[in-house]
Amino acid sequence: MDRALTEQEAADQYRQAVREENRRLRYLRFLVDLALLEIRSGRVTKPQAEKMVENIRSQALQLFPGKELAFDLIYRPRFRRAITETFQLH
Repeated sequence: MDRALTEQEAADQYRQAVREENRRLRYLRFLVDLALLEIRSGRVTKPQAEKMVENIRSQALQLFPGKELAFDLIYRPRFRRAITETFQLH
């Protein structure tokens, strides 16, 4: 009986960890989407947009420590594209 309880507790902890990671991921997506909207709105300067990207990256690394490469592969190209299109840097 104790073993079953321990396995159940482990399963509960795993589900809770997955929920927490999903929550952090949703929050990061929200931040990224909000920043992209702000950049594309044209209400910020190019230096402000670049600072915004670095702030989002910093937040992402607080949420997911050690995932610098993942941010640079997944999100940085989206930001680069938005900045290029918004500021017509073709």
